[in-house]
Amino acid sequence: MAADTLRKRNLPTASPTDTSPAFGDGGTGTSDHPAGEIKYGAWSQVLRAMLLLTWFNCGAVCINVTQFLGAPLYWWNKDYYYAYMALTKQSFAILGIAATRWFTPTKIRVSWDKDLRGQFHKNTAGRLETTFPERLVYLANHQVYTEWLYLWWFAYTSKMHGHIFIILKESLKYVPVLGPGMMFYGFIFMARKWASDKPRLEHRLEKLKSRHSGPMSGSAGLDPMWLLIFPEGTNLSANTKRISTRWAEKQGIPNTKHVLLPRSTGLFFCLQQLQGTVEWMYDCTIAYEGTPKGGFAPDYFTIRSTYLQGRPPKCVNMHWRRFAVSSIPLNDAKEFEKWLLDRWREKDDLLEQWYETGYFPGDAEAADASRGISKAGYIETEMTLNNWMEIGQIFVVLASAALVVNVGVKFFRLFTTAR
Repeated sequence: MAADTLRKRNLPTASPTDTSPAFGDGGTGTSDHPAGEIKYGAWSQVLRAMLLLTWFNCGAVCINVTQFLGAPLYWWNKDYYYAYMALTKQSFAILGIAATRWFTPTKIRVSWDKDLRGQFHKNTAGRLETTFPERLVYLANHQVYTEWLYLWWFAYTSKMHGHIFIILKESLKYVPVLGPGMMFYGFIFMARKWASDKPRLEHRLEKLKSRHSGPMSGSAGLDPMWLLIFPEGTNLSANTKRISTRWAEKQGIPNTKHVLLPRSTGLFFCLQQLQGTVEWMYDCTIAYEGTPKGGFAPDYFTIRSTYLQGRPPKCVNMHWRRFAVSSIPLNDAKEFEKWLLDRWREKDDLLEQWYETGYFPGDAEAADASRGISKAGYIETEMTLNNWMEIGQIFVVLASAALVVNVGVKFFRLFTTAR
């Protein structure tokens, strides 16, 4: 999408926001912060932190124990093993979505290019539903550390939250509870040393081209798979932007304003390996309402300010595009690098429009009140669960195991007493 096309859109304008760095740590109470004043005092923040940690840690431990209980399925029936782990992956998505809904209700505004028309609508309860393919690779610019949670929720809207795979830095593998859980999920850990990363990545991608016939195996063909990649490699901040700028100067290429220059090697290899098994690559451009032009979202929307102080982004904006894998130059690394950089410059233009107007371009021709699509061609919704009973999925296996053990102990005592 060309930059001049983006600028021709006649959309409402957003008011400028104060850019003072004094609010970067989320610790001040001034109303000049883009999300307003701190809503919770120090003791309330401590209480919220304890409640959040209790909910998240208890849920994560339950899921992790559930995974270990199901691990022997791998040697008995791999179809059931992968279905079981997909269900535990769903449970983790439910855990994160519920925490966000309770502690920091978040409005989401979704827009899309015209060729995605028909893949988005709101159900009668006002929740977003999407009809994306069962297998795809999807990309996003990276601004805040919780980005993966919003993109996992988006997979939830297509009922694919049990089939997401994320490429992560290797150090996360050693985080207690979460690290082993992510290994069970089949997430891909990278050391950022291509000599050691390449064979590991090749092995994991080969597994993503497999097919199982058991539950959760999809409608047809290969196993469902949403592979999430952040080509920038890290989130946008003052430091990473300086590094990206120096790299642009060293390479003699124009710099970007609102994104980091993408790294192409890993994505190029993934698309090469998955070629013929994935038809589409989807791209999401994310922006957080309240981030001033030239500012950095992590300076304003930290975990502390978002979840504890009650100052989340007023709206998380997502704009979706897609590209046919067959149209992407995958025979030449240099051509692909240029292709990806061009797409990232388009993303930069999208963000420029968003900073100027407060909106990404909408598909106005798709406006349909019955499907929840506004006259401007976007959908506004909230990040929440479709049914709160889904929370029971997190604990059902562990509760069932505890019940079986309890009944077994009682029978054992009864038997030994009778003797």
